Amino acid sequence: MSVRSAIFRGPLGAGVVAGLITLTACGQGDPAPAATDPAPPAATGPGDARQQLAALAAAAKDRKLTATYTLSVSGRPDRTVVVTSATDGSWRVDIPEAALGGTVDVSMAQNGEGIYQCALPSPSRPVQPTCVRVAGPGGRVDAKVDPRVWHPFTDSREVLIDRAAPLAVSVTKPISGAQGTCFSVESTTTSLKAPLDVGIYCYDSDGTLTAARLAYGTLKLTNPPAAPPATVTLAGPVVNGEALGMAAPPTPTVSASASASSSPSPNG
Repeated sequence: MSVRSAIFRGPLGAGVVAGLITLTACGQGDPAPAATDPAPPAATGPGDARQQLAALAAAAKDRKLTATYTLSVSGRPDRTVVVTSATDGSWRVDIPEAALGGTVDVSMAQNGEGIYQCALPSPSRPVQPTCVRVAGPGGRVDAKVDPRVWHPFTDSREVLIDRAAPLAVSVTKPISGAQGTCFSVESTTTSLKAPLDVGIYCYDSDGTLTAARLAYGTLKLTNPPAAPPATVTLAGPVVNGEALGMAAPPTPTVSASASASSSPSPNG
């Protein structure tokens, strides 16, 4: 008996034949399973950057903290901005040398009654702090009395969250010393009617704004944020009056008649 005949006799031979038939059927029909490819890298196109920034801005909106930032402006000494976002939704941002041409410290704050501008005492202006209501809760503050620095910590986030807002967003080179991811944010219209300054915004993964480079200067987180208070307290009592303007007050002029009357007489 040949070896080949022996292989195909008996139960074992039948099993071998069945196995060969099965392998042949697989080879002639369905292709062999392909090797599993590694997952493709995450997309990093403009649409993905826009979604990522919106998600981080949403986390920032829910983030409650007390934090200090350095505000750097070309030609001026660095200033320390204090940001407080309380657990009840109220907030306060203290901004040194912001009003009247950079000569007066102010605080911008919001509670359930509205948005307030508070004049703070300083070595050059040792006055009692007072606050003036400048808008309703979530309202728009007139540009003439708006120091702008508070927007990245408050209502600018609403624009970043709104994916229908006319913005072009891309991941960009980090601001030196800033943690997290930095995004370049530009307007796609000639006029962005929203409380947002275009520029660079940097967020940590938990929604903490770590830096921002905007037209008026660069903000940078100085230390890890601390726990928030239950609510914010206005810097002073609310009074009826005008809020402080951002522009420097006009230099007093002396009229010709006043100058003449104060000049010494030629006769002594």
